[in-house]
Amino acid sequence: MKILNRMMDKIWSLSSTVGAKRVLFLVAFSESIFFPIPPDLLLVPMILAKRSDAFKIATVCLVGNILGAAGGYFIGKFFMDMIGLPIIDFYAMQEQYLQIQQWYETYSAWAVAAAALTPIPYKLCTITAGAFNVNFFTFILVSVLARGFRFFAISGLLYLFGERVRFFVEKRLDVIMLLTLVGVVVGFIIFKALLT
Repeated sequence: MKILNRMMDKIWSLSSTVGAKRVLFLVAFSESIFFPIPPDLLLVPMILAKRSDAFKIATVCLVGNILGAAGGYFIGKFFMDMIGLPIIDFYAMQEQYLQIQQWYETYSAWAVAAAALTPIPYKLCTITAGAFNVNFFTFILVSVLARGFRFFAISGLLYLFGERVRFFVEKRLDVIMLLTLVGVVVGFIIFKALLT
């Protein structure tokens, strides 16, 4: 935990530096494959440091995250034994790996949305999507929509409300994303019912 705390302190201290966007891009990219800290933790202080750039910062975060997702997908598809499984073992995510497999078999793209919006480690989603042969274009599309919603929702709230929303976002991010996912699923069910 001390190592993670030191890493988080370092990330927060980088938020107002000249190279912060490059660091955010790298954090967002690597979080999709192996990095333990979500890019939201850098996104928040960067936006608070320069609220006028909120949506540019969210875009950098999203692009890095999606490129990393594609990398994670191809690791799962072509290098699962060599790279993917060691990452899963390192984070002791073997049980979640089997759970995600069942989700992909049952829900396909919805499993991607669930991992993209909730506390499920996104790296597990990206690697397993490749390993279980989820359609690549569906995976990328759902990832862009779900991760984009996540990053731009946070950015929008911080842009509008600044420090007043910071504590809420930091402490309740998991709840916000879970409620968003429930809303998306309910909306999909209603939409599907209207079409039948």
